[in-house]
Amino acid sequence: MSMTLLVNIDVDDLHKGIEFYSKAFGLTIGRRFGADAVELLGATSPIYLLAKPNGTVASATSRHLRSYARHWTPIHLDIVVSEIDGAVDRARNAGARLEGPVKSNNWGKIAMLSDPFCHGICLIEFVCFFYDATATEKPRSSGARA
Repeated sequence: MSMTLLVNIDVDDLHKGIEFYSKAFGLTIGRRFGADAVELLGATSPIYLLAKPNGTVASATSRHLRSYARHWTPIHLDIVVSEIDGAVDRARNAGARLEGPVKSNNWGKIAMLSDPFCHGICLIEFVCFFYDATATEKPRSSGARA
């Protein structure tokens, strides 16, 4: 079975989102979908920015309201970079907030940031193939390695 991954990120200001993700990570506009969505290309999966106003209901089955204040979520973006210090500088210059010092591990380095919409983002510089230095099992034959 093959699976295609699409990444969707809610933002309260589409222009600001395009500007940030283009400047910080070198993504480019693939397609626009009216005034409320844009496809960004340049990562291994397309990233879609979706204009969703602050304070709107998150879904029809939830009473949670969207908030673009810093929040924790169990799902976030890990962006693999070849050189972490330059990547952190580019992200900060584009409007990201570094949330602590860059940390070193046996598999590489990690920087935890938040984008201008307060979504968590980790920049990771690997010194091996992804997390191979800490793996306790061999990779499955499916080709998926993460």
